[in-house]
Amino acid sequence: MNTHMLKKLTITAVATLAIGTMIAGCGSDNDSKQAAEGQKVIHVGTNATFVPFEFKDEKTQELNGFDIDMIKAVAQHMNAKVEFKNVSFDALIPSLGNKDIDLAASGMTITKARAEKVLFSSPYYESGLGIVVPANANINTLQDLNGKTVSAQMGTTGADMAKKIEGVTLKQFDHSNEALLELKNGGVAAAVIDLPVAQYYVSKHKDEGFKVIPFPNTKEYFGFAMNQNNKELQAEVNKALAEMKKSGEFNTIYKKWFNTDAPADMPTEWQGK
Repeated sequence: MNTHMLKKLTITAVATLAIGTMIAGCGSDNDSKQAAEGQKVIHVGTNATFVPFEFKDEKTQELNGFDIDMIKAVAQHMNAKVEFKNVSFDALIPSLGNKDIDLAASGMTITKARAEKVLFSSPYYESGLGIVVPANANINTLQDLNGKTVSAQMGTTGADMAKKIEGVTLKQFDHSNEALLELKNGGVAAAVIDLPVAQYYVSKHKDEGFKVIPFPNTKEYFGFAMNQNNKELQAEVNKALAEMKKSGEFNTIYKKWFNTDAPADMPTEWQGK
């Protein structure tokens, strides 16, 4: 083989190898892009001041809680990734409306009024309202609050129900922990908040001397909220919840946070009151 021909073959081989490498490289980039595009991102709004549902870990500052674990598990069933955004509770529904977030996971009670503005998932938690009062106070019924000032979180069913108590003056706060702090500081006679939060707070602060009175006839259910037009996301979330309940995964998460089994008779649909 002469030198000229060897040189020509060498150039051809190098060019072929380079083209092959470029094609392989392009294929690899496309595969990576498709993998990235294949995992849906769900932008989740939460008000991380609602222990034990959503709160920031004091040491790590990472989001923690029942709602956080639940929506992460739901996302896994959907082959999706969750990105959280901390939003004040009364701004969650407007944020869904203008599509700043895709879903709200924030201990939100399913009500008829809210259901006119957003779509809700199947219920994932059975709740009610509680009234936190000093253990030594002579307050055992709603009637005992007549003429007194109480606190509640703005935009919640607790605030709505507190307004209906005869003779009560209401102080509203952005967060439930602020409503409880006002009680602790003596600024109000009672705090009207979600029953599980009330029970959790009292059990964790036994030295502060509070008790919980269940608010009568306030059984309610929490649901994940979504934009009114996003029926596709609603269907995917409901499918994931159903799968989790069937497999026992839902009960495992529930028991982790509340040390008891999830109610067996929780409805799959709830229109609210």
